[in-house]
Amino acid sequence: MKHTEPYQAAVEIVQKLRDAGFQALWAGGCVRDLLLGKEPKDYDVATNALPEEVRHLFGKRRTLAVGASFGVIIVRGHQPDCDVEVATFRTEGPYLDGRRPEHVHFTTAEEDAQRRDFTINGMFYDPINDSIFDYVGGKTDLQQHFIRAIGNPLERMQEDKLRLLRAIRFTATLRFRLDETTFHAIQTMAQEITVVSPERIAEEMRKMLVHPNREYAMELACTAGLLKPVIPELAPLWESEPNQPLWQQTLKRLEFLQSTHFEPAFASLLLDLPATDDQQRLDTVYEICKQLRFSNHELNLVHWLIEHRDSLQGASAFPLSRLKRLLAHPNFPYLLELAEADLRSRNQSLADLEFCREYRDHTPIEVLNPPPLLTGNDLIASGIKSGPQFKELLIQIQDAQLEERIQDQAEALALLNQLINQK
Repeated sequence: MKHTEPYQAAVEIVQKLRDAGFQALWAGGCVRDLLLGKEPKDYDVATNALPEEVRHLFGKRRTLAVGASFGVIIVRGHQPDCDVEVATFRTEGPYLDGRRPEHVHFTTAEEDAQRRDFTINGMFYDPINDSIFDYVGGKTDLQQHFIRAIGNPLERMQEDKLRLLRAIRFTATLRFRLDETTFHAIQTMAQEITVVSPERIAEEMRKMLVHPNREYAMELACTAGLLKPVIPELAPLWESEPNQPLWQQTLKRLEFLQSTHFEPAFASLLLDLPATDDQQRLDTVYEICKQLRFSNHELNLVHWLIEHRDSLQGASAFPLSRLKRLLAHPNFPYLLELAEADLRSRNQSLADLEFCREYRDHTPIEVLNPPPLLTGNDLIASGIKSGPQFKELLIQIQDAQLEERIQDQAEALALLNQLINQK
C-alpha cells in the first residue's frame, strides 16, 4: 500500500525519537482511523521525551512550542500538511475552567491513555513494528461500534465540557451506539455545555451538520439535552406536543439533504423555527448565528436561504427576468439543495425544482446573467438625474434584456426614451 506524505512524515518522527533512545508511538484519532481503514487527516505522536528534548532533537527552526507547558510541540514537516503534534506522555491536573487542565505531570503511555476522552481515541500504535497498545479497551469498542468514555464518564465530561458534544459527533459520524453510562453522564451535565466558547460549539456543529449522518447527530443531541442549551429557540419544536411533528419533519429534512456544505444544513435545522411570522423567524435566525459567532458569510447565507425558502415554488410560470435572476444567483445551488430536502421530507412534488435544474443546466451563464446593455453612466448621459426612478429604470431595461425583448444598446436606449416619456 502506498503511504501518503503525512504518513511518512509521522513515521520519520517516531523513528528519529526511537533512534535517540526515546519511546514514541502514534496516538489518538489517527490510530482509530487506521483501524477503521481510513486515511487519517493528521497524525499525533506521543513520547516519553520531554518538550525541551523534542526541540533539541528536531531543532528550534523545525519546532513550534505551541503548548510546551502542557508537553505539546509541533514538529514541522518537510512538505505542506505534514506537521505533526508531538506530546509528552502525561497525566493532567484539575480542569478548573472546564476546558484545560491547570497543570500536567509527565508520565507513562499507560497512564496517558487514562486521561483521554473516549476508548476509541485512547489507543497507541507502533508504526515501526505494526503493533497496537490498548490500555482502555478501545479496540473492542471499535469492533462493537461503541462510544464509551474512559474511566468515570462524569469525570471525563467535567474535565472538558466540549467532550459532551464530541461524544455525540463521534457516535453520529461513525454510526455507533453511545454507551449508556456515558449517555447518562452527558444528560446530567448537558446544561454545562454553555461554559464552552460559542466558537468551539459552532465548530462541533459544523462537523456534525456537514456529515451525511447529520439527522442522527441532531436527534442524539436533542435526546441528550444538548441541543436546547446550544439553540434554546428550537426547544419548542420537541417540548410542545403540537409542534413535535415539525421536529420530526426537521430531522427528516436533514436526512434527505444532499449537501456537503454547512449553511444549507444549518438552514434546514432552523427552517421551522417557532415564530409568530416570517420576519420574527428571520430576526431569530440572525441572533442565533450571531450568538454562535458565525462568520459573516455563514450568517448571510443561512439568513438568505431561510428568507428565500419558497422562492422556487411556481418557477415554471415565472417571467423570464425573474427566473434568470434567481438561477444566476450565486446562492441558487444551496437553495436548490435545501428546497429539495424540504419537499422530499413532506412528500411533495419536485417538478418546479426539476424545471429550474434543467433550465440552468442547459442555459449558458452569459444568457442567465448577461452584461447590462445600459449602465448608470448611460442614464446620466441621457440627462436623467439620480433619484428613485434611476434604479427602477435600470431594472426595467434589464428585465427587457433578460426577457429577450431587446438585443443591443440601441434598442435599450430606445426603450429608455420610451419609459421616460411615459413618466
